Amino acid sequence: MASAASRPAQPKGATGVLVLADGSVIWGKAFGAVGTQVGEVCFNTAMTGYQEVMTDPSYAAQIVTFTFPHIGNVGANSEDVESAVEGAVGCIVREDVTEPSNFRSLERFTEWMERNGKIGLSGVDTRALTRRIRMSGAPNAVIAHSPDGKFDLDALIARAQEWAGLEGMDLAKRVTREKMESWEGGYWRLGHGYGRASRDATPHVVAIDYGAKDNIFRNLVKAGAKVTVVPAKATLEEIMVLKPDGVFLSNGPGDPAATGEYAVPVIRALLEADMPLFGICLGHQMLALAAGAKTVKMHQGHRGANHPVQRVGEGWGETSGLVEITSMNHGFAVDGETLPDTLEQTHVSLFDGSNCGIAVKGKRAFGVQYHPEASPGPQDSFYLFEKFVGDLK
Repeated sequence: MASAASRPAQPKGATGVLVLADGSVIWGKAFGAVGTQVGEVCFNTAMTGYQEVMTDPSYAAQIVTFTFPHIGNVGANSEDVESAVEGAVGCIVREDVTEPSNFRSLERFTEWMERNGKIGLSGVDTRALTRRIRMSGAPNAVIAHSPDGKFDLDALIARAQEWAGLEGMDLAKRVTREKMESWEGGYWRLGHGYGRASRDATPHVVAIDYGAKDNIFRNLVKAGAKVTVVPAKATLEEIMVLKPDGVFLSNGPGDPAATGEYAVPVIRALLEADMPLFGICLGHQMLALAAGAKTVKMHQGHRGANHPVQRVGEGWGETSGLVEITSMNHGFAVDGETLPDTLEQTHVSLFDGSNCGIAVKGKRAFGVQYHPEASPGPQDSFYLFEKFVGDLK
């Protein structure tokens, strides 16, 4: 741990600080909410969509370092919120947030951050911080904002060191819905906003919410489904009484093995009942666990809107080998070396060869590690929703 004497002196005007569990201190100019938050520091390489990132429940208990230097320039609005529950606790950016310049902006990003209880830190060398994460892994840290610039650094470092970290942590229970909900939101169109879902649509998809992004449900609706959302701890009986034609397993934060303690037995029972399944991110990981594979904590994780993923394995026909540009947000992954004979690998990352998709042999059950609803391609991956919903009709 860095000694008090070796810490960088607080620059004049510094109202924010990031302290890492190893004692490192990074000063900056704070914005957003006042206070302190603890979490894992990660980095995201997307150039756009910062509001969607900050409201993605998969970022719960994380502090996002944006590698793109100009974050906040297009302001914030009510339509780009991915969830009303907990998302990222804070963000780190290179440049000061300027006045918004976008016709959809309703308020400044700084004001939106404050209103939503999130802490921002600007003026940081995000390239150096990103390089540190790539070399040493994602660290535990505390981000703090004090308008008078007064901080108890020893207490902040102690808090960062005492935090257990994401491994072994079940965060889905913190971000899931508390009760069943009939999803009513449709797809967004410029100048029209969000449409309305038809409750007369078929087939009927029951979505288990482990920390879902709302745009996933909108894409299921766009593909032709009626969607009912249930909490993360919904039992098999509570799901089956809804008479689903298929079950969707959502994204979410935390360690899949920890959430899997209650989720995997339900998923395994759905597999045994030959229920069609589609999982994204955490849902994909827990589908793999239910089928006998293992998951691992990644060194730095994959987060951004520019990740190339290739289709592999049998069954793709003329599209075999096709590369999709995908959006990702995960710090855990399915260990491709542990896939049992009952699972087929369907997608791999072209960055590091890690598993990005599986299919259960002999079942209508599959999952992908990336986020097709984020549309970075922009339509490269919508076929997954069409495949799932289309096979239910």
